[in-house]
Amino acid sequence: MATIESFTPGTAIEGIYGVRRADRKLSRKGRPFLDVTLGDATGAIRGVVLDQPDFFADRFSVGDTVRVTGRVSERGGKTELVIDHISVTTEGPEETPDLLPRSHRDPDELYGFVLHLADEIADPGLRAFLGSFTSDDVLVEAWKQVPCTRGGHHAYRGGLIEHTVGVAALCQTLCQWHPRLDADLLVAAALVHDIGHARAFRVGATFELTDEGSALGHLTVGDTLISERAAACGLDPARALAVRHVVSWHHGPPPGRSAGSASPEALALLRVNSLEAGVKGRLEGSSGLAD
Repeated sequence: MATIESFTPGTAIEGIYGVRRADRKLSRKGRPFLDVTLGDATGAIRGVVLDQPDFFADRFSVGDTVRVTGRVSERGGKTELVIDHISVTTEGPEETPDLLPRSHRDPDELYGFVLHLADEIADPGLRAFLGSFTSDDVLVEAWKQVPCTRGGHHAYRGGLIEHTVGVAALCQTLCQWHPRLDADLLVAAALVHDIGHARAFRVGATFELTDEGSALGHLTVGDTLISERAAACGLDPARALAVRHVVSWHHGPPPGRSAGSASPEALALLRVNSLEAGVKGRLEGSSGLAD
């Protein structure tokens, strides 16, 4: 079965892939066609259905695992797949290849670093707060499996936990250089700064947003999780608010806030998150911008 990274213009292919995007469009001459993005563990490719597009449009949806036959061509210097036939596969999960890219690092090992970093926090309230996340087996499993983005930095299985460890470890190092930073607060916030992704993404044939993720976004989902867990474990309200403040800044000033209103820890998380995501994104060939 051909993998996407092995596609060569001029060859015929048959394989099983995940549908990452599908749109009905019109050509310049007004003819309908399907514009599809297919993916597997090795990459993604644009595909087009030129013959009977309306018929095939009813045979699959975004997020489906599909069996595809077609031929690889080249247009404008880019490889694309001209699809002859596409339909939802009838193979069972045990017969279907893993269609999603994975972190080169072991997610379980990375999660061990999360536990280690959490264990080094001295503040008993923040330790209990983090324990409310690490004791949730369902949340932890998602934490280890989901990506940070679908097409930017850490866009693969285990991407979230890899990014989490990277940011938290860099924050810990920064605190050694600047001892006036509240290290417990900053590292705790770093460990949960993207936790909303664990409920905002679902993993199937592709990475898709959950209803909650689509409607609210990972920042709001994460803030809700942080607020709920802080209240449940009895974290001091002022301390809980400080965590929420730091996390709320990790993509920049929240709406209506000026740059000067960030705490030192909030500014630190903003810069470290941008650094880790940006460098990783550039290494992976994306824009290098945080998400």
